[in-house]
Amino acid sequence: MEGSVLCSANYVPLSPLSFLLRAAAVYGDHASVIYGETRFTWRETRDRSLRLASVLSVLEVSRGDVVAVLAPNIPAMYELHFGVPMAGAILCTLNTRHNSSMLSILLRHSGAKVIFVDHEFLELAQGALQLLSKKQGRVPHLIVIREPGESASLEENHYENLLSSANPQFDIKWPLNECDPICINYTSGTTSRPKGVIFSHRGAYLNSIAVVLLNDIHSMSVYLWVVPMFHCNGWCLTWGIAAQGGTNVCIRNVSSWIIFHSISLHKVTHMSAAPTVLSMITHAPASLRKPLPGRVNVLTGGAPPPPEVLSLMERLGFHVIHSYGLTETYGPATVCTWHPEWDSLPLEDRARLKSRQGLQHHLLEEVDVKDPVTMKSVPADGKTMGEVMLRGNTVMCGYYRDVEETKKAFAGGWFRSGDLAVRQPDGYIKLKDRAKDIVISGGENVSTIEVESVLFDHPAVLEAAVVGRPDEHWGETPCAFVKLKEGSCASSEELIKFCRAKLPHYMAPKTVIFEDLPKTSTGKVQKFVLREKAKTLGSLLQEGGE
Repeated sequence: MEGSVLCSANYVPLSPLSFLLRAAAVYGDHASVIYGETRFTWRETRDRSLRLASVLSVLEVSRGDVVAVLAPNIPAMYELHFGVPMAGAILCTLNTRHNSSMLSILLRHSGAKVIFVDHEFLELAQGALQLLSKKQGRVPHLIVIREPGESASLEENHYENLLSSANPQFDIKWPLNECDPICINYTSGTTSRPKGVIFSHRGAYLNSIAVVLLNDIHSMSVYLWVVPMFHCNGWCLTWGIAAQGGTNVCIRNVSSWIIFHSISLHKVTHMSAAPTVLSMITHAPASLRKPLPGRVNVLTGGAPPPPEVLSLMERLGFHVIHSYGLTETYGPATVCTWHPEWDSLPLEDRARLKSRQGLQHHLLEEVDVKDPVTMKSVPADGKTMGEVMLRGNTVMCGYYRDVEETKKAFAGGWFRSGDLAVRQPDGYIKLKDRAKDIVISGGENVSTIEVESVLFDHPAVLEAAVVGRPDEHWGETPCAFVKLKEGSCASSEELIKFCRAKLPHYMAPKTVIFEDLPKTSTGKVQKFVLREKAKTLGSLLQEGGE
């Protein structure tokens, strides 16, 4: 249009780094990070992040270089989310549950130039670097993060020592283009070898605002770090809390005691957690629970939370907000937005409604459930399954160094999640399964999520996961892996009978195995591990004559 111009006066590339600068200006003396006895203000967090960027510059980290970190939810991990991109570099947060072999693979794939390692994982990282050295010779520069006041050896590159002598006036290297990468996040590996998901400054900025809105995070909220910051950058709340000048309460390890203690001590207003953590909270011994100082909003996602767990959380005084997303969508992508008229429903009905995945959040363009072949939307009948597909500005840029997988993911102009769902009459989506997890028994589709939901209703069941077990006659049958509540008893026959009373016969588990469930660090059950166990079990049973 005549007279319209694009210039520095009306256009600046979006970047979540601006949140920190504003927080330091507006909330400079307000607490930014609390970790045990350690406290920082927003002004100090800004200065420490600038010093960190200066350190990287001295180490000859250039624009576009990758900087890795292996650490739990500690202040340094939070600062790295700002300091690394301030240096123009790309942050790569690594899963602390990986072994040295997998870490070496990811370090090699990412091409990391520097790696920051918390002292707790130093041996693990050193093992990875030794393997990497054998493969390619060159290894990332190692910087060790130690606890506040903890001494380091003279030959060690110590995080705090490096920061203390660095320049707090570092000139930030802002992105040249808002679509420049800000980080690489490797997927959790629940289905296959992790892939490197590329986040942009623009996408991180927008999704940070989205999670602040959907979680109702207000000015100077107090946020408890339960979700690992290495997972989707803490669902983008590493940057989102800075946008509101809130306080980050960091904890190294997660337990029901530390959660209740931290909420009480710091008057926590918000937290995020996977459904398995919610289950841990609801089943905490009464002696560990402390009355909540006020309403605590809990953003959950990663797997459909059982309605029973949602009911128990509400009884304890937590307000659960259910979201859904993937690493490829910067974490949360949808939200089960609550309607006031649902407040009058019985608790069980409210929990059932809240267990749905809902619709796209404010800054995602669209979510749909489509036939993956025809790309047509499935009817909103609550029965017809299709694949969850998303599109918008908070979808990844692609998979790092994997053009073919990127093409597959974006085929048809939508991001294909691999998750199966139905659309209900009110438009809200409800997950049924991962495409790889659906059990096909005698030609019938069995939603493992539905079977798990019934198992959770049994008073003795703490955790449950269902996978397909090979069967010569039916093709496969549902196999349940179950962990019982402490002090509870239940036999496999009892649980099978319980399921058959509530489900069609073909959907009920034919096999029940009692054991701890293998999980990723974010609480997702590693079903590919269970499938292998079920496959081995199936072979043994068939050889022995089931």
